[in-house]
Amino acid sequence: MAEQAGAEQAGAGSKSRLTKARITEILAPGSAEDQERQEHRVRSGFFSTVRRALRHVPFMEDVVAAYYCALDPQTPAATRGILLAALAYFVVPVDIIPDMLFGLGFTDDLAVLWAAFRAVQNNIRPEHYVAARERLDDIKA
Repeated sequence: MAEQAGAEQAGAGSKSRLTKARITEILAPGSAEDQERQEHRVRSGFFSTVRRALRHVPFMEDVVAAYYCALDPQTPAATRGILLAALAYFVVPVDIIPDMLFGLGFTDDLAVLWAAFRAVQNNIRPEHYVAARERLDDIKA
């Protein structure tokens, strides 16, 4: 991961509030119907959430690369399911710690995203990172 050490530190505090069991429950791939709903939610709100979270997520390049991996038809179904679940959790503003809470809102999202990355990091390919860098450059410009 691009900023693994920073991500581990960022997610460490939130993991105390969000148990491993809860993270596992959130990341369950779900049925094909669940994944379709999650994909629609992710596609419709992902980049607006990225813009809001850019300052709060130290491994945003990984998050955006995960987005491209999740939408890549060559990505294994189980990996897509895990990533779509994590990204849907990231996109939904009201979760365990609502994203609107200044300074705290994305801490639970960090823990969920980091757990998803750890589970599927071998499936996030270099081309996903290239696309992520290009899109982040556009967002930051």
